[in-house]
Amino acid sequence: MSVLTRDEAQTRARQLDVHRYTIDLDLTTGDETFDSRTVIHFTATAAGDTFVEIKPAELRSLTLDGQPLDPAALTENRIPLTGLTAGEHELRVDARMSYSRTGEGMHRFTDPSDGETYVYTQLFMDDVQRVFAAFDQPDLKAVFELSVTAPEAWTVLGNGVATHHGEGRWTCAPTPLLSTYLVAVAAGPWHSVRTEHAGLPFGIHCRRSLAPYLDADADELLDITRQCYDRYHEKFEEPYPFDSYDQAFVPEFNAGAMENPGLVTFRDEFVYRSAVTDTQRQTRAMVIAHEMAHMWFGDLVTLKWWDDIWLNESFAEYMGYQTLTEATRFTDTWTDFAIARKSWGYDADQRPSTHPVAPDPDAVPDTASAMLNFDGISYAKGASALRQLVTWLGEKDFLAGINTHFARHKFANATLADFIDSLAGATDRDVHAWAESWLRTTGVDTLTPALADTAGGWTLTVERDGTRPHRIAVGAYDADPIDPGRLVLRDRLEIDVPETGTTAPRPGRRPALIVLNDGDNTYAKVRLDAASWAVVVDSLSGIPDALTRAVVWNAARDMVRDGELAPTAYLETAGTHLPHENDLAIVQGVLSFAAGQIADCYLTPDQRPAALATLTRISRALLRRTEDGSDPGLRLTAVRHYIDAATQPEPIQEWLTEGSVPGGPELDPELRWRVLTRLAVLGATDDAAITAELERDPSATGQEGAARCRAALPTPEAKAAAWARLFTGDDLSNYLFAATAQGFWQPEQADLVREYVPRFYPDAVALADRRGPAIAEACGRYAFPVHAVDAEALDAGEACLAGTDMLPALRRKLADQLDDLRRTLRVRGT
Repeated sequence: MSVLTRDEAQTRARQLDVHRYTIDLDLTTGDETFDSRTVIHFTATAAGDTFVEIKPAELRSLTLDGQPLDPAALTENRIPLTGLTAGEHELRVDARMSYSRTGEGMHRFTDPSDGETYVYTQLFMDDVQRVFAAFDQPDLKAVFELSVTAPEAWTVLGNGVATHHGEGRWTCAPTPLLSTYLVAVAAGPWHSVRTEHAGLPFGIHCRRSLAPYLDADADELLDITRQCYDRYHEKFEEPYPFDSYDQAFVPEFNAGAMENPGLVTFRDEFVYRSAVTDTQRQTRAMVIAHEMAHMWFGDLVTLKWWDDIWLNESFAEYMGYQTLTEATRFTDTWTDFAIARKSWGYDADQRPSTHPVAPDPDAVPDTASAMLNFDGISYAKGASALRQLVTWLGEKDFLAGINTHFARHKFANATLADFIDSLAGATDRDVHAWAESWLRTTGVDTLTPALADTAGGWTLTVERDGTRPHRIAVGAYDADPIDPGRLVLRDRLEIDVPETGTTAPRPGRRPALIVLNDGDNTYAKVRLDAASWAVVVDSLSGIPDALTRAVVWNAARDMVRDGELAPTAYLETAGTHLPHENDLAIVQGVLSFAAGQIADCYLTPDQRPAALATLTRISRALLRRTEDGSDPGLRLTAVRHYIDAATQPEPIQEWLTEGSVPGGPELDPELRWRVLTRLAVLGATDDAAITAELERDPSATGQEGAARCRAALPTPEAKAAAWARLFTGDDLSNYLFAATAQGFWQPEQADLVREYVPRFYPDAVALADRRGPAIAEACGRYAFPVHAVDAEALDAGEACLAGTDMLPALRRKLADQLDDLRRTLRVRGT
């Protein structure tokens, strides 16, 4: 398949002005394919040649200005249009298109709970070609008129208000000017909850089998939507630019959500079938806020080329967290961002594959390379950079620049230079220099405090390893004179690093604890001086502000990863302070790192039992603390981690048999599958028990749970069968592939699966070539042998990278995984 290059896109943008697409989709032609008929009206600005893209199962016919073209001229995914004259043209394309099971193009899903079928589009980057013919690049915006024929019992949703004309025929209102990748359709027997707000129709939609769970949360979902909508209208002068706002929770979705104008699609795990914590609800709310921000930044104003994808994602990420804090009951979202999201950016930025937040256009030469930039840098680092920009610039000037940007470029395309010019016009500060320092550079700065005693006082110097300017707060804390286990804020200093990196002498004795980046307003690793670390070991849970505690926990995490703090010391600190922690996001974040990185990877196999014992001890302490029902979210978190850390089957087997944890909660489907997965790892269940559980929960989530459990069984037969499902058969959907891969590799089963480590690389390359980028990415993420921590595994991976052609999506994931393996070996000292 040909990928679009930046040079080709620029050439075509000069050649064409695309006006309108009229698209007719017929979804009644069978289970494997659908019909797609497209009429494109466009103007050629000069005589010459160009091409249009499509990836059909069968190209039936095409005409240009009424004259037939030869379907055999289709080469890979391109139809050449030669000899165009300057002026108006009409292209008609009639094709049969394939449904997807990988979340690309038109994804088709049959719900095992009730046999109902649903289809929806995910057209991001270059997958519109899997649904209809298009000049597929973001800066050729056009109006889209969409018609759909579907089974009569189905409902069709689109970017504009959809009208049912009977006999399965639906039309969607013509859109404003949109980029091709933002067109959306979702069709099926949806369960819908509809309302109206600010004169617009709002709706939320899900599969029928999820209807009771959507109804239970409908008020919360719609309240969050209304609150964010209203807050954005207070911030932005440009009103919401589309005619409706639908949110569809769709099955087997590859991303968290997609910002299709007027029809945002979300992964339907956000329709909760089982108990969740309030932090998980906050995450769902943040995704709602994030996607709504895209209606302005991404949809109204769209990038010209994919080097500026950060303009979409960083802005939406920042606005999502900030708006949620300002407008909803979730008033402490930045703590969750710090502990659960920001590390994604830090980790990505320290790998060889790092790139600037705003990469040079030449670094994104085609769509295949652009797809690799959807990572922690474009999201978490970019949002952190914008938060630092607001700290430095002030929110008033920041929003003034944003509103100028919307006014200048609405329904059009814009670049980084356009964005910076809009900001620069709202302030006297040198925003261009700031952008060069923050957006065009790579890596993470490190800030380290140096304290000195002076006559009658003390002085702080902030040493910087890096190049970026930082405006930070520094927290100075002392022990509480009444409760020495707690700390009180003595002073908060505002410092610009490096300009005012050394403070004027401060009166009094040196503080007990100095925390750089208190408030987490910049993007940098921070270190603690020796005296401060000693205080942290004793009193971390006594720091009064949750966001400050998150900054300190992140410092400890970074020190472990950089080999400056023993993983066991991190676990000991967690064992001391998590039982007293009252912020759920911190408990979840620290336990996740302690389990997934320290216990599973950074510690050697002989150290792992002691680590699991520590995690079990923390979980028991949290369970005792919540026996009174005072914090169900904290208790649920403790139950989950107790299950995952179990080394003996008896306690959790008893929970499964009884159907509840003593003192609660009852085991809902999520907890039952979690217990059964751990029992499978421990060799304490079998296929018959898994089959019985699947009969109890035959849902899509149950199918995934059963696949995960079967792959986790510690027998040669189970591993061979799972490997064949992953790498030989190509019938697994994206979600079933991920579930099977998650079950396959287990730290306890290293000897059993050792023979599969060298097999992974050639099998992964072949799989990616057959099944494409989505499965390639899932393979690199979930099927990589992360627990094979030895030089031989590293050598095998490096040899594969050095000597094998492979899809860019797989190459990037393998490069990142191998870099993490190198880090793990360094942390282990091997």
